[in-house]
Amino acid sequence: MTVESTAARKPRRSAGTKSTAGKRTTTRNAPSAEPQLVQLLTPEGERVKNAEYDKYVAGVTPEELRGLYRDMVLTRRFDAEATSLQRQGELGLWASLLGQEAAQIGSGRALRDDDYVFPTYREHGVAWCRGVDPTNLLGMFRGVNNGGWDPNGNNFHLYTIVIGSQTLHATGYAMGIAKDGADSAVIAYFGDGASSQGDVAESFTFSAVYNAPVVFFCQNNQWAISEPTEKQTRVPLYQRAQGFGFPGVRVDGNDVLACLAVTRWALERARNGEGPTLVEAYTYRMGAHTTSDDPTKYRADEEREAWEAKDPILRLRRHLEASNHTDEGFFAELETESEALGRRVREAVRAMPDPDHFAIFENVYADGHALVDEERAQFAAYQASFADEGGN
Repeated sequence: MTVESTAARKPRRSAGTKSTAGKRTTTRNAPSAEPQLVQLLTPEGERVKNAEYDKYVAGVTPEELRGLYRDMVLTRRFDAEATSLQRQGELGLWASLLGQEAAQIGSGRALRDDDYVFPTYREHGVAWCRGVDPTNLLGMFRGVNNGGWDPNGNNFHLYTIVIGSQTLHATGYAMGIAKDGADSAVIAYFGDGASSQGDVAESFTFSAVYNAPVVFFCQNNQWAISEPTEKQTRVPLYQRAQGFGFPGVRVDGNDVLACLAVTRWALERARNGEGPTLVEAYTYRMGAHTTSDDPTKYRADEEREAWEAKDPILRLRRHLEASNHTDEGFFAELETESEALGRRVREAVRAMPDPDHFAIFENVYADGHALVDEERAQFAAYQASFADEGGN
């Protein structure tokens, strides 16, 4: 499987505002110009100068650039395998990061080992950077574990399904390490949809008042499931920080180098006692919100195709090739490694046990409940009916 292509794996339909099933999609008014953001690599892979942020990536070597590329390629390969496994009934659900690799890898590689991460449920690239085995993520989406990794072992908290609540956890943790006198920082990931949650606003308030060493990293992929960003806010998301008294910055979320630089800047502020920062990584969710979603019902093909031209992996590859920082041997070896990762993930998932179907009835009430007992019995009878049918 070629991991750089995003278009080949998705069903296509004719351009316009209707899908082949006749369902209406949303065509948004296109902005007159690209939004102002920090960019160090153009979509064509050209390196552009930035007086404020260049210093944060001045020491990045060709080897490190190849490492960033490798991270993105392997993360996309793992993500594609997970999507396939869900479609084949091996996972209950999957939230793809397709298109958001640069935002996650760039910010993830900006972290120190002693920094602490509070993710949502889509930060598979950040998990990769923190050394979390991908099979642990899949075990959670299969329903056989609650994450499978020790959060304190990787300084990477378990995934958070409740939208936006992890920002409060991150703020409290950051306040705690500040009181302990540590010089580490905390980063909280969330999406544009979560930015509308009250938990996020409360986190901004507390972190500002207590000068907490936390970076709020918003991956604005422009769609909160089927709700476009312009229906959630009248100003760019990064500008919300101004109302709480701390800085915000918008970065090209498909530019891994810019994401690395801006996150390093924000983390440096936090460690120096300068308080919180809001980073808005302006990117695009190229696939579905989750495998239970059909984006053709609300998005036009033209929009997705325009963003495919800004693919974060292709962008860095162009830069590597134009700069003579690599050769075809590197890409061939990486493709082999990518395929090996896909096989390992697939074999590991298929070796996992089936989830305990009756676990959903446990710990509903502290002392048990007659209604839960009745529901458990009904479910047991329902399960038994399949065995009876098989016997007949």
